Amino acid sequence: MNKLASELLVERLVDWGVEVVFGLPGDGINGIMEALRRNRKRIRFVLVHHEEAAAFMATGYSKATGRLGVCLATSGPGGIHLLNGLYDAKLDHVPVLAITGMPPTSQLGTGYHQEVHLERLFEDVAAYNAVVHVPVSIPTLVDTAVRTALARRSVAHITFPVDIQEADAELEPYEGGMALARAPSTSAVYKAPSMVPSTDDLQRAAAVLNEGHRVVILAGVGSLGAGEEVVQTSESLAAPIVKTLPAKAAVPENHPNTTGGLGLLGTRPSEEAMEEADTLLMLGTDFPYTRYLPEKARVVQIDIEPTRIGNRLPVEVPLVGGVGSTLRALIPLLERKTDRSFLQAAQEGMRAWREKMADLENPERHPIQPQYLMRVIDKLASPDAILSTDSGTVATWASRHFDIRGDRRFMLGANLASMAPALPYSIAAQIAHPGRQCIAFIGDGGFAMLMAEFLTACRYELPIKVFVANNGGLGQILWEQMVLGFPEYGVRWEKQADFSTWARACGGLGIKVEDPGQVEQAVAAALSHPGPALVDVSVNPDEPPMPPKVHYEQAKGFAQAFLRGEPRRAAIASTLFRDKLDQLK
Repeated sequence: MNKLASELLVERLVDWGVEVVFGLPGDGINGIMEALRRNRKRIRFVLVHHEEAAAFMATGYSKATGRLGVCLATSGPGGIHLLNGLYDAKLDHVPVLAITGMPPTSQLGTGYHQEVHLERLFEDVAAYNAVVHVPVSIPTLVDTAVRTALARRSVAHITFPVDIQEADAELEPYEGGMALARAPSTSAVYKAPSMVPSTDDLQRAAAVLNEGHRVVILAGVGSLGAGEEVVQTSESLAAPIVKTLPAKAAVPENHPNTTGGLGLLGTRPSEEAMEEADTLLMLGTDFPYTRYLPEKARVVQIDIEPTRIGNRLPVEVPLVGGVGSTLRALIPLLERKTDRSFLQAAQEGMRAWREKMADLENPERHPIQPQYLMRVIDKLASPDAILSTDSGTVATWASRHFDIRGDRRFMLGANLASMAPALPYSIAAQIAHPGRQCIAFIGDGGFAMLMAEFLTACRYELPIKVFVANNGGLGQILWEQMVLGFPEYGVRWEKQADFSTWARACGGLGIKVEDPGQVEQAVAAALSHPGPALVDVSVNPDEPPMPPKVHYEQAKGFAQAFLRGEPRRAAIASTLFRDKLDQLK
């Protein structure tokens, strides 16, 4: 049996250490599918139900492992479907390789069936974008694509005409010109740069930080894996540690120096620390919500990507390097502050904040409080659980009511903020870490978008745990409309779905919960179930994801929405009243 050209692609992926490819077959990639079949003992193909999910899984796999994620789709519509998940990878700076098919080369340019020039469509999303023209170049194209994805922490794309996929691997290309180059010959090797700022820059940064009286650390996703160094820096500077949401796992929630998140989903102590800060140390973050950043503080920013330094605030001392390695070089230069009053005030504020959040986790409220559901999951989940959540109100509940402790991890689509990635993320995390508990906390709107992938989990017997906070609507958009002064419109479903029946139809465990007294038992049953499990919980549809501090404009818009005919104003007012009563007990 002759080797196919597409086998050169698959073999090179194996050389790079790729273990799994997420995708969906089609007649534009039959040659690649055959190559995967021939190499099935060396590389795994995970069959999904929608290409968007394949791209989300590749992104989630990369987030869960730090390695390259790979997805595969056919020509035309298959490749188009990848885009949302690939933008998630691009905007969250994780390496993903997308492989797509194309119509036969003899038909390109004729308006042939499924002729979409994906190499043009992917120009914005991909840092590297190539078309396979001849078999001999395939290993080099793969090498360049993988190196680019890893180096730039972004998306690479190779599109492969179907006739070349099925061609003999030894097919000689047409050669012309002056023959000044040999056939490409490269290797599957990549060495990540090790960057530490110069001594002069480190000394300048230390001087700014040592002179600061109210220093705040903003730890971003670049701080993951550098928690010890972040804490040491905080101790020296007496600085509260504020975490961006994707960096939730950088420092455990129970550490006394952290004040949690920042922004609409954050905490009041974090917001107040930023308002009072005279010095800000930014660690591996490009936090976009500048309203929550200090207006006049002196800023030191550490980032491995130079173009992100100074992108949000004027920066006095830029430090180009990894967060961990740079802090290790910086810490010996820092003077331990004797005045700890700023940190102590933040710690006291955080104690009060935690009490307020605990008050909202009332186990007796009906309808069920989503905060209570999240806290029960937090209480019963394993110390090494990987929680994936979606955009929407569920992100608020996860941010405030699920604690990082032990070896827990946290994932969400932070910058694209797409609905629906939580389920495919959890599937990818379970494949990457078969011995760990992988949990998806998702709203009914996001789950409905890619719910077919629960069947994927059942087919592969992946013991993921899915908890649907079912409020019968699009909660985040509802509250955004009201804050703008608009009564809600087009954000609630006419009938609430029961997704537990779908879980059972797929062959998994499905539990429906409508009574708060059933929550803990249902969550425990799902977490202990040996296979895929889904718990659909009807939560309070009128529970608002309140910002940490309500500003005048927000309160004014909320009142205007009521006056302009908000249809559920009575139920919402009742919920807010009960929330306040719980916090006054």
